[in-house]
Amino acid sequence: MPILLVMMWPLASFGQAGHESVERLDLTSSWVGITAISLFFLAYALVIAEEFTGLRKSKPVIVAAGVIWGLIGLRYALVGVDHAVESAIREFLVEFAELFLFLLAAMTYVNSMSERRLFEGLRAWLVGHGFGYRRLFLITGTISFFLSPLIDNLTTALVMCAVVMAVGKDNNRFISLGCINIVIAANAGGAFSPFGDITTLMVWQAGHVEFSGFFSLFIPAVVNYVIPAGAMFFAVPNSVPSAASEPIRIKRGAFVIVGLFGLTIVTAVCFHNFLHLPPFLGMMTGLGLLKFFGYYLKTTHKPHPNDSAEMGQVGDVGAFDSFRVVARAEWDTLLFFFGVIMCVGGLGFIGYLDAVSEWMYSGLGPTVANSLVGVLSAVIDNIPVMVGVLQMEPAMDKLQWLLVTLTAGVGGSMLSIGSAAGVALMGQAHGKYTFFAHLKWTPVIALGYVASIYVHLWVNSRFAGVF
Repeated sequence: MPILLVMMWPLASFGQAGHESVERLDLTSSWVGITAISLFFLAYALVIAEEFTGLRKSKPVIVAAGVIWGLIGLRYALVGVDHAVESAIREFLVEFAELFLFLLAAMTYVNSMSERRLFEGLRAWLVGHGFGYRRLFLITGTISFFLSPLIDNLTTALVMCAVVMAVGKDNNRFISLGCINIVIAANAGGAFSPFGDITTLMVWQAGHVEFSGFFSLFIPAVVNYVIPAGAMFFAVPNSVPSAASEPIRIKRGAFVIVGLFGLTIVTAVCFHNFLHLPPFLGMMTGLGLLKFFGYYLKTTHKPHPNDSAEMGQVGDVGAFDSFRVVARAEWDTLLFFFGVIMCVGGLGFIGYLDAVSEWMYSGLGPTVANSLVGVLSAVIDNIPVMVGVLQMEPAMDKLQWLLVTLTAGVGGSMLSIGSAAGVALMGQAHGKYTFFAHLKWTPVIALGYVASIYVHLWVNSRFAGVF
């Protein structure tokens, strides 16, 4: 998908650089490899315990990344190879910079719409129509499922989480269940579109499935979402949120910002598809347009006697400071992605990803291996797992390539840390949507995961033997 495209490139480009520049050392059984993977799991344990320790999730993975690459650099220096590790790290750094700029632009747009009170207005509209929490649960989930294939699952999750938080206000139970629902829906919806998830984009670009072939995953994706959503529905409070005490006035320029956001997404997709340029360039171009529009809002607003000078708001007009909106980006999430990419990149450099992929496809067979890919993606993240699969290039028919696309895309829903959408929402709804709140529903999410696999093998059996 567009917003997560750059998360694949570090591992893909590294794989190419590693083979072309220097032969890598197999450190999987050395003290460096054992220490590195131990540090990785220790860091993830601290991420999981965030709601108890209060330690933000970016801190342990950033430290682990530095130590892992430091150990790798030491081992290579001892054998006289001085620049191999440095070159690999620079590849990762460049690609993370692209990811960082892409996400920063997307988050700034979401925060801008929130600052313009667009989500408050949507909340007022939904509540004004008498929708209870349960109906709102279904509405936000359905929107997430069908919006994700168009603008990607991470962007969808960020936008819909803002709506859920605005609607839920102080009802933490609804916000928690609503966020879980959004993560599942966004990941499931992204599985049947080449632009909905990084896994679909990777498989499509590799030529294993044609563009229209992904739509065969629509029914399995529906099953994957409906089963856990149906179970969670009865846990949602059966009440109606309180109406706003006063009318909600959406600030001037809110709908123009929505239009600019849509134009930005289209620009990023077109830059990548037709001009073969990195999609972050399209996002940053859109961010520039947002800043120009922010300048227009700032220079044309008119003071009002009832304005709050402290908040910098001018009645229903509102002074707009684009740089203040940028500062509100979820920096913990952005830095968390840096730590994860660097940690997993280090483990891949050591040789663990290749070893795991070879064991799975050689020893277990494609159906079992592809089913386990989703389980691994819930713990490790689907990006390195899928990159490992593509680098191994196992001999599989179209049925199996669609299966691994499905499992890698929706498997991350089983844990909050298993997908970019879940990680982002833990930051956006900090303290309300947590790892353990999500974990309570893992069994029913896993049931939907298994059911979607069986449905895919049954519905799409015609692709068996097709290469």
